Amino acid sequence: MSAPQRPPRVKLAASIFSGDLGVIGAVVEAMSAKYGQADYISAPLLFSYTDYYEKEFGGSLIRRFVAFERLIEPEALPDVKLWTNALESGFAVQEKRRVNIDPGYLSAAHLILATGKGYSHRPYLRDGIYADLTLIYRKGAFQVLPWTYPDYAAGEMIGILTRIREKYLLQLRGEAAENKEQESE
Repeated sequence: MSAPQRPPRVKLAASIFSGDLGVIGAVVEAMSAKYGQADYISAPLLFSYTDYYEKEFGGSLIRRFVAFERLIEPEALPDVKLWTNALESGFAVQEKRRVNIDPGYLSAAHLILATGKGYSHRPYLRDGIYADLTLIYRKGAFQVLPWTYPDYAAGEMIGILTRIREKYLLQLRGEAAENKEQESE
């Protein structure tokens, strides 16, 4: 029998895209006020993998990927998704979103995104939110899964996520060293 244990805290990250870089900046500011300082913000990336959002957002979408310094409990992900959904609504004009926010978290083992759409590879969490196992980390690199969206499978995104994961692992080592030091006092 395994003994239940608390999982390590995880690194909150989000993909944010819009046709307006100013709106993306405002979203990063709002998320930083709620979840702590951003410790990674990607350069603006052209978001052109799908035309799914064109009707609502128009063309020429820009994406930024953001990660936050403060680690979160993994079970907080539905709360984050519900909060970012409300934030998207706050930026909407005439019931059309101006920004899309896809929050998720990085652990040492995987990238999980939050979604409101269930599917065979998306187990239900709670409050209408599902977990999308987007990438796994194995054999020293992120591995793409059959359902991974093409933008998350692209080398540029894998590079971004690898840098964020390295930062996360340093944070965990720092916390472990701090805890050990406190125990010895």
